[in-house]
Amino acid sequence: MNNKKLFAIAAAAAVGIILYSNCKVTIPKGARAVSPFDVRKYLGTWFEIARMNYRFERNLTNVSATYSLDNHGNIKVVNKGFNMERQAWKEVTGKARFVKHTDQGRLKVSFFGPFYAGYSIIDIDEHYRHALVVGNSLDYMWILSRTPSIPADIKARFLTKAKQLGYNTPALVWTRHDQYYS
Repeated sequence: MNNKKLFAIAAAAAVGIILYSNCKVTIPKGARAVSPFDVRKYLGTWFEIARMNYRFERNLTNVSATYSLDNHGNIKVVNKGFNMERQAWKEVTGKARFVKHTDQGRLKVSFFGPFYAGYSIIDIDEHYRHALVVGNSLDYMWILSRTPSIPADIKARFLTKAKQLGYNTPALVWTRHDQYYS
């Protein structure tokens, strides 16, 4: 086999490994996705109450996420937030798919082509008004609500659960909601 073919095979294998590792979705140790889970009750708009800070949401306030079903039954995700540094709204559209079972709150979300990240709903109230969501690792967590605020008892419940899992809850960014998307 000549060097060009060998190089091409090695490059393809490397790309495959990178794609596989970037698409692998996990859930933090000790966390369990909500089950049973009803995606139809989860659809609609959620306000971000708090998050672990990471680069894609840095400097954002007034963050919301809207989930809907497309014509094929896939979940469409539209995230919006106001970038305080740039004084401009930012919006990104993605897709979500169930990792295994449709009655389990364990999804994978993609905003960038074939790259997926874990998105697991690990606590939700019975009326689907408040949710605790985690990503692949202890670096990603969101507290969501159907309104721009959350009751103190639900907040305490979510923070206790997150802390028990190992999240650095004092590092949470508490999202301000004082502007409306235009």
